[in-house]
Amino acid sequence: MAVYWIIFIGIAVLSWLVSYRLQSKFEKYSKIPIPNGMTGRDIAEKMLRDNGIYDVKVISTPGHLTDHYNPANQTVNLSESVYASNSIAAAAVAAHECGHAVQHATAYAPLKMRSALVPIVSFSSNIMTWVLLGGMLLINVFPQLLLFGIILFATTTLFSFITLPVEINASQRAVAWLSNAGITNAATYDKAVDALRSAAYTYVVAAVGSLATLLYYIMIFMGGRNRN
Repeated sequence: MAVYWIIFIGIAVLSWLVSYRLQSKFEKYSKIPIPNGMTGRDIAEKMLRDNGIYDVKVISTPGHLTDHYNPANQTVNLSESVYASNSIAAAAVAAHECGHAVQHATAYAPLKMRSALVPIVSFSSNIMTWVLLGGMLLINVFPQLLLFGIILFATTTLFSFITLPVEINASQRAVAWLSNAGITNAATYDKAVDALRSAAYTYVVAAVGSLATLLYYIMIFMGGRNRN
């Protein structure tokens, strides 16, 4: 159990470092304009058109780093610091979110799988904390409750790992398009890649952390079974 806590603390520290690095990179590249002066909105609309996508809207959403693609209403939602900015960071983020729209339009398999899991993960997230807590308290008399909680948590872990290829592929599509469309040049391409790579690390750490937590609950369940 002590080994788990060492791993857990290590992942927590790594998560903080990755988050700090992402914030630093975004702030750094937000101060460097792209050569043609296009804003995040301009970038997004052009990438969508270049990929033959005309039924997706680009809108502004409140917050910082709240950018996302919503397949339900087919919108690319760009945070205020991206929507109207002409920086490298804004271009990279806008193109990344449009990468998800391209995935949707081309029926990219991992994205379809992740979308199918959303209702299950939403249900699991709403109740699994209480199920896991009750399962640990009642492990000696009702171990099945903890097992149910582990199954619920496993769906969120699976979701985290399916998210990895979805996010990495979206970034690959983004940097390829930015280069091919002439949005980035020799001086800015590597910076766009670096910004998206920093963002990808957050998903890797989240997936590893979720797996470590899942294994922890499995250890508790197995330990309870052995005592019984």
